[in-house]
Amino acid sequence: MTARSTRRLLGLLAAGFAAIGLAPAAGAEEVNLYSSRHYDSDRTLYEAFTRETGIRVRLIEGDADQLIERIRNEGANSPADVFITVDAARLARAAQAGILAPFASKVVEQRIPAGLRSKEGLWFAISQRARVVMYDKEKGKPAGLARYEDLAGPAGAGLCVRSSNHPYNISLAASVLIADGAEKTEAWAKGVAANLARPPQGGDRDQFRAIPAGQCTLALANTYYLAAFGASQKPEDQALFKRIGVVFPNQGEGDRGTHVNISGAGLVKTAPNRAQAARFLEFLTGDHAQSMLALGNMEYPAVPDAPLHPALEAMGRFRAEPVDAENTNAHAAEALQILQRSGWR
Repeated sequence: MTARSTRRLLGLLAAGFAAIGLAPAAGAEEVNLYSSRHYDSDRTLYEAFTRETGIRVRLIEGDADQLIERIRNEGANSPADVFITVDAARLARAAQAGILAPFASKVVEQRIPAGLRSKEGLWFAISQRARVVMYDKEKGKPAGLARYEDLAGPAGAGLCVRSSNHPYNISLAASVLIADGAEKTEAWAKGVAANLARPPQGGDRDQFRAIPAGQCTLALANTYYLAAFGASQKPEDQALFKRIGVVFPNQGEGDRGTHVNISGAGLVKTAPNRAQAARFLEFLTGDHAQSMLALGNMEYPAVPDAPLHPALEAMGRFRAEPVDAENTNAHAAEALQILQRSGWR
């Protein structure tokens, strides 16, 4: 699919949403959403829901942990109906904090695979993103680089990565900890820290941007950040996208697969607008919403066989590590301690 056809598809989706219904009148129903996501495409998604249902989305944005604490402090008087966050561990943390209620929905059960849903029905994934290793195609893929564990050895020299305390890196380290145990993870983190080309800084985009600048040999970043460059109309962005190669780690037979994190949603236990929240949650699993998440924000959809953005298609297919939010959350604190002890600050 070309960039022009992608824009046309998004335009048709937007036009279809606009034709569904009218903006809600004064006094219309509403759903109160507390979200740690901060993408313009999400606002387009919420507007589409309002046009389809007449239910207005009232949005509160913030850090996930702060939103969880806010809902807890608000107690029975909380206006929150739906909680959305990135990072599987934080979804598990919200469930552990007791702010979510089981949401039984045949629509969600049919659309979202069991591995992307809480066993208790407290949350489900709405999108996915893979954490991959990126390199300079002009220099070629470093020999011996096939697993996350290889980043601690000679193949990982010259790595750029953001700070250790970011949820993306904590969840990845928790994945290594679960797979390899504390002793090997400690050695891995020390090896990664020794391979850093510079002190951790900036966001994921800054890591792979530094590759052609000669500051790094490798970068650790999420797929949707790079895909955004592939979706850009700027020649310089397209040039960068074409230059950066992607390694999906741990794809060998019997290996655990590439680490994937999720964005997910749950029904707040004290939701005052329960019926509206249920419609919103089911809407997030529909074809329109999944297409907007995939094509608007370059994320992998949660619904199998939903369309991928061409920029993600260009990176190639991979086998994902199963998502285990509860186990990841249980190991998150220890993982962060290991990273910080290693010198990966």
